[in-house]
Amino acid sequence: MREQYEDIESEGYQVVAVAPSKATFITQFLDAFGPYPFKIVGDPNREAFNGIGAITPSKTMPMAKVMVGVVFGKFKDLIPKDKQQASFVKKSMTTQDVFIQGGTFIFNENGKLLWKHLDESPEKHATIEQILKVIKS
Repeated sequence: MREQYEDIESEGYQVVAVAPSKATFITQFLDAFGPYPFKIVGDPNREAFNGIGAITPSKTMPMAKVMVGVVFGKFKDLIPKDKQQASFVKKSMTTQDVFIQGGTFIFNENGKLLWKHLDESPEKHATIEQILKVIKS
């Protein structure tokens, strides 16, 4: 989204990211990975996530995927090389719900839902192509 933000904004849309974390943790994320051209807000009680029907898969499946990936060298970049980013990722893995999945929602200026995509897994986010197709139609 960061790379495509201007394309989305030029169509008259705004991007707001919602994270299942407190504002202090989001600030730490931004310090490590920012800046972002859009707002990231916190939902530490997961009210928005629960309201949209966000999926929290069994922890067994994602952990199994990670282990297989590590064994076969598919997650070489799981932990960033940058020390600040690596520290943040390790802290996230032990203190945050890294299993909850989000989604992408497109609303018009009146708040009417035009399109939604609920993520089923980290690999199944809405694509930027899907998003641009909706907002350009």
